[in-house]
Amino acid sequence: MAEKDKEKVVKGTEGDKYSNDGEIATWRRTRCFVLMMLFLGMANAYVMRTNMSVAIVAMVQSKGNEGKGEFDWSYKLQGYILSSFFYGYVITQIPFGFLIKYYGAKHFLGWGMLINSLSAFLVPISARAGGYIGLCVVRFIQGLGEGPIVPCSHSLLAQWIPPAERSRAGAIVYAGAQFGTIISMPLSGLLAEHGFDGGWPSIFYVFGAVSTVWCIIFLCLVDENPDMSSRISPAERRHITETIWKAQPEDSGPMPLLKIFRAMPFYAILVAHVGQNYGYETLMTMLPTYMDSVLKVNIRANGFVSALPYVAMWILAMVFGFVADCLIKRSFSVTITRKMMNSIGQYGPALALISVGFAHHSLALTCGVFVLGLGLNGAIYSGFKINHLDISPRFAGLLISITNCCANLVGLLAPMVAGHVINNGPTVENWRIVFYISGGVFFFCATFYNIFASGKFLW
Repeated sequence: MAEKDKEKVVKGTEGDKYSNDGEIATWRRTRCFVLMMLFLGMANAYVMRTNMSVAIVAMVQSKGNEGKGEFDWSYKLQGYILSSFFYGYVITQIPFGFLIKYYGAKHFLGWGMLINSLSAFLVPISARAGGYIGLCVVRFIQGLGEGPIVPCSHSLLAQWIPPAERSRAGAIVYAGAQFGTIISMPLSGLLAEHGFDGGWPSIFYVFGAVSTVWCIIFLCLVDENPDMSSRISPAERRHITETIWKAQPEDSGPMPLLKIFRAMPFYAILVAHVGQNYGYETLMTMLPTYMDSVLKVNIRANGFVSALPYVAMWILAMVFGFVADCLIKRSFSVTITRKMMNSIGQYGPALALISVGFAHHSLALTCGVFVLGLGLNGAIYSGFKINHLDISPRFAGLLISITNCCANLVGLLAPMVAGHVINNGPTVENWRIVFYISGGVFFFCATFYNIFASGKFLW
């Protein structure tokens, strides 16, 4: 066979061109490994974020845990404890968004998560020795360590993933949040009831150890970008560079901050991100408390029941990601695709939250509404969440650090607002107010995004 016949050319939306099948397989294995590690990193991050939501039910004296809790904390105080993590989380967002542009993302992500993981071992000690103040301090430190996870993940996706695959790649990585929640809630419930050192402390010891192992593997084996990888050939390296970066100009000049802050597509992403975090943090931090105070679900079952909506979100996030990429490949505009996915992802949960307060007489119906609402919420990963990469791959880490910072500043209000509303009594009527507020925020922010969002390359 002639030499030119041996060269295999695979054409598609990426403009793929490989010298042989071996290089295809090698590159895809390398890329899949990076995606897998980012997925597991996101899962670990959300384990550390959500395990307190279940643990606090076992820590605090209440009817749901038969008065076995060690601490006598009001609902309002519990809201502040649950929010303390996010104070540390938000203040590191924008600084890391700037720093990763010059120093890379890998080490910020790996070492930040290691701080988060090791701090988990201090949670039981701080709560018992320092009360709620000591606990808030340690949770604040955990938030500081977890701050780089989103901007760094976005930056690594921009380095490794071609444009035509970003919807499903982003969905895979960020679906790690749901996977982590799925793992965290039921296992936290089991550990709270059957674990060592009084039950609930084992939640932080076990998950802290697992996350520490991930950090070591990530720091040792994941590369910053294809140029720094020792596991791919020069030909593959050249192919990746051409595929990912040919559609945009050379990296030159300062960051276009003024242009960014004058662009309505950026504000569309920002507002959608804010709405997502407020609604999602309400559910993530307060759903176990709702199951305990209204539906009287015991601590062991609470974790399993609270995890069900996140199972649906995890699965459907990947389905919606695949559908979004298929639509783009079939000549749907990126703008239309992002708006379509985001509408499903935010209007769906809005309707679920507004209606769930009327389903409290039935545990099965309540779970069904939550499962449907959060399942549809999985579409946001193919909507606004990956939209930063559409408008500016070079500055995606900075863009998401800004939107994620603002979103979490608003999101940390969610458990505090809920705590204030139900502090006078966790009645169904008060819980409806909590859900109405979250549903209204979802609806407004989704509408704003549909008006102003764009999928066109800007910077």
